[in-house]
Amino acid sequence: MENNNENNMTAQESLNLINEVLNNSRKSILSKNGKHFILWGVLLTIVSFVIYELWHTTGNPNWNLLWVAMPIIGFPMVKIISKKDADTPQNAISRQISGLWLAYCAFVMLIFVASVFFLKPMQMNLSLIIVLLLGFTECASGIMLKNWTIIISGCILGVGGAFAAQSVQSAEQLLLFVFGGLIIMLTGLIVKSQYK
Repeated sequence: MENNNENNMTAQESLNLINEVLNNSRKSILSKNGKHFILWGVLLTIVSFVIYELWHTTGNPNWNLLWVAMPIIGFPMVKIISKKDADTPQNAISRQISGLWLAYCAFVMLIFVASVFFLKPMQMNLSLIIVLLLGFTECASGIMLKNWTIIISGCILGVGGAFAAQSVQSAEQLLLFVFGGLIIMLTGLIVKSQYK
C-alpha cells in the first residue's frame, strides 16, 4: 500500500513538473513573440496603406500584387530580430505555432496566386478570406499560448474584419488591413509589456 502511494505522488510530481515546463515555455515564447507581432503589424499597416493609396489614386486593382512585398521584407526581418533568440531551443509549442503561421502564409499565397492567374480581378473577395485566416491563426496561437490578449485580438480581427470586408467592396477594403495591422501592433505591445 505504502509503495502505491509513493508511485502516485511521483506521478503527480511528474505532472506538476511537465506543467511547469510547458508554462515556462509559453512565457518564453510570449516574451520573444511580442516583437514579431509588432513587426508584422507595422508591415501590414504600411503595405496595405501603400496599396490602398496606389489603387485609390489610379483606379487599378493590380496594385494588389504588391502584397508579395510582405513576405519578401518580413521573413528576412524576422531572421534579423530573432538572432538573439537563436540560442533558445525549439520545443513542441514553438514548433506548432511556427507551423500554424507557415500554414497561414502558404494558404494566403496559394489563394493570392490562384486569384491572380485563374480568376478575373476582384472576382474573389480576397480581403474577406485573408482577414478570416489571419484572425483565425492569431486566435489559435493565443489558445496554444493560453494568452487572452492574443485570442481576443484574433477574434476582433477575424470576425470584425470579415463583416467589414463584406460591407466594403472597393479599394477601401485595404483600410481594413491598416486597422488590422494596428490591432496586431497593439497586441504585440501588450504582450511585450506583459512578459518583459
